[in-house]
Amino acid sequence: MTQDSGQSMYLYGASGHAKVIIDVLQSAGIRVSGIFDDNPALETLNGIKVLGKFSGQELDAPLLVSIGNNRVRARIAGKLQFSFGSAVHTSALISPSARIGEGTVVMQGAIIQAAAHIGSHVIINTGASVDHDCFIDNFVHISPGAVLSGNVQVGEGAYVGAGALVIPGVKIGRWCTIGAGAVVIRDIPDRVTAVGNPARIIKQPTNEP
Repeated sequence: MTQDSGQSMYLYGASGHAKVIIDVLQSAGIRVSGIFDDNPALETLNGIKVLGKFSGQELDAPLLVSIGNNRVRARIAGKLQFSFGSAVHTSALISPSARIGEGTVVMQGAIIQAAAHIGSHVIINTGASVDHDCFIDNFVHISPGAVLSGNVQVGEGAYVGAGALVIPGVKIGRWCTIGAGAVVIRDIPDRVTAVGNPARIIKQPTNEP
């Protein structure tokens, strides 16, 4: 049983992603004081009270946006003027020289190596590996089991699918999607979708942010 650290946090978004974040916070002894969600039908999630729509009220603890979709998470974080918390599972291995931004969640068994920079409102999901000197921009999602080798750069809002592998020094563009199991051996431009081994672009840029 995890000891209560005396710290607490609120979540924004009563999603499946929130269920995992609750476990992450509880592993560190951090209580979830309540969850905000726009769905009026929701009353509890994992035994935690859903407080309804967040309307900018003052809170006695930090807030964490618990929504897996990168664009939705970015939109909500952008409109809230608030102190954001972060969540790191106790089983994650984090180098002392790594930097992790506000609002970021690091899931069970993830590894973040020396001098890695993880931006704000990022998801480093279950068992993902981020090696030395990687730069992960804001609102990125590194999915379960994905492996980023050293000196990889991932642009804002990008999604790296489950089990994907990125070789050293590659740059992945902003708001692009890397498919599950892809092997990325060359730079990927902004706003495209790339899949396969080696990864190839199958969807060209869109006008989305």
